Amino acid sequence: MTQTVQAYFDAFNAGDVAGMLACLSDDVAHHVNEGQIRVGKEKFAEFCAHMNRCYRETLTDMVIFEAEGGTRAAAEYIVNGTYLETDAGLPAASGQSYRLPAGSFFDLKDGKITRVTTYYNLADWVKQVSNG
Repeated sequence: MTQTVQAYFDAFNAGDVAGMLACLSDDVAHHVNEGQIRVGKEKFAEFCAHMNRCYRETLTDMVIFEAEGGTRAAAEYIVNGTYLETDAGLPAASGQSYRLPAGSFFDLKDGKITRVTTYYNLADWVKQVSNG
């Protein structure tokens, strides 16, 4: 199942939301870092639209791990980003660059991702983008 996870991240890096959605089950559970769980492809697409408006990100130094049996996977990577538009409740955006380690965890079934959980250190990100 690592090929599904790799395809998901390849689509992310290409800015291809439709490609990401193609890797997901219709009832995907998206666990947002320090946020709410969003269920379904429509909610995932809405999240991606918001993220693409506020951030431009590329993931590098990717390592993907697969659990025996192919039903779970994880990935560790570096997020290289630019803060484009102020996100509600966060510091003001002015094109700041950031770089931080992150990880994602996946459940998979029948070749599709049924859960995506992403973690990163929000305090580190805030420090990097805060002015002064």
